[in-house]
Amino acid sequence: MELHINGQTCEVAASAQARLLDVLRDDLGLKGTRFGCGVNACGTCHVLLDGRSVAACDTPMWAVQGHALTTVEGLPAALREAFVAEQAGQCGYCSSGMLVAAAALLRRSPRPTEAEVRQALDGHLCRCGAHPRIVRAVLRAAAA
Repeated sequence: MELHINGQTCEVAASAQARLLDVLRDDLGLKGTRFGCGVNACGTCHVLLDGRSVAACDTPMWAVQGHALTTVEGLPAALREAFVAEQAGQCGYCSSGMLVAAAALLRRSPRPTEAEVRQALDGHLCRCGAHPRIVRAVLRAAAA
């Protein structure tokens, strides 16, 4: 199966029914996409599929053929740097999914309001309460 990930094309030997999350982590070594709940309820495993934030834990491989995938490893440095500057990743559980959701938002709305940032991140669980810093990081990245 041919995949387009982070601007590159690669071949993987995976069944059409395999979970995208498993292929990314186990077959391609892209460990930035994390396993959280496994049922698309936490946001931890999100990746960009043609610019939209989707859960890799419930996306089968057949659904990604011919589409552009971006994992947290392929996101713009400015966004990652804003998260570091705002200390937005305390425990790291949600970081990859939050970064991906933020990237999707910034593609749709390059200068979002705080309310738009909060809405875009709403489905992403944060166990340590870093939401205020995460929101500040997204707004910082938008201003850069």
